[in-house]
Amino acid sequence: MGSTSTSGGKNAEAAASFSEQERQAMKERAAELKSQARRGGSEGKAAANEADVLAKIAEMPESDRVLAERVHALVTTAAPELAPKLYYGQPGYARKGKMLCFFRSGQMDKERYSTFGFSAEANVDDASGVWPTSYALTEPTEAAWKHLAELVERAVS
Repeated sequence: MGSTSTSGGKNAEAAASFSEQERQAMKERAAELKSQARRGGSEGKAAANEADVLAKIAEMPESDRVLAERVHALVTTAAPELAPKLYYGQPGYARKGKMLCFFRSGQMDKERYSTFGFSAEANVDDASGVWPTSYALTEPTEAAWKHLAELVERAVS
């Protein structure tokens, strides 16, 4: 008999192509979406989403927690209209339900540095036609924090 192809085999192949961290992030994102769908009105939902973000930050290893706390303060000050919410298991900031910027813990992702990034929704386009959409964070200087705040302000403009 000839071999048959099943969708189960294709799913197994696809699953094998993702790292353990990627599979975990996808599971966390699915859980986030399910949790957000169950929440009530917008005020209660916003408070619960921010509580989720702060709880996730509190779970981070110390050096990443310090960075994430600073990013959270920076974003909520520079762009108070953005709503904190989890994004693939890590802090994100959305406008009208669409993710605009996010923080990724390098230690939780098993990477050598943490990242602050912008989605395609962010207004960070540059006239040159080339612009960065994410930044490595190790030990940012005050000038670097100021630059990130300016980028967040630009992203929401």
